[in-house]
Amino acid sequence: MNRFQTEKNHSFHRLLLPALVFLCLMCFLFYGMSSVSSTTQKEEERSLKQAVIRSAVHCYAVEGSYPESLTYLEDHYGITYDHDKYLVTYEVIGSNLMPDIDVIPLNDGEVVP
Repeated sequence: MNRFQTEKNHSFHRLLLPALVFLCLMCFLFYGMSSVSSTTQKEEERSLKQAVIRSAVHCYAVEGSYPESLTYLEDHYGITYDHDKYLVTYEVIGSNLMPDIDVIPLNDGEVVP
């Protein structure tokens, strides 16, 4: 009879190690997913900026001047992006000078610090 009672006392200790291993694995999984998400967002920002630059340069090559606004690129050169996720600043310096283009991520409509 004592043999069965000692088994019950040790069953808690046998479950403790697998539970701790499971929690550690879940923490690593969560960290990995958040890291991938952050990397993906930065890649989206870079890709959007490059697309706007390419379209502006294409417009300059075809029309002889850089577009005066981002709206012109959206209407005539097919630039599309999520306006709720990114703020694209497009500052024209001159018709023959490359405009200053920045992509700023938004968080629920607010600029992310």
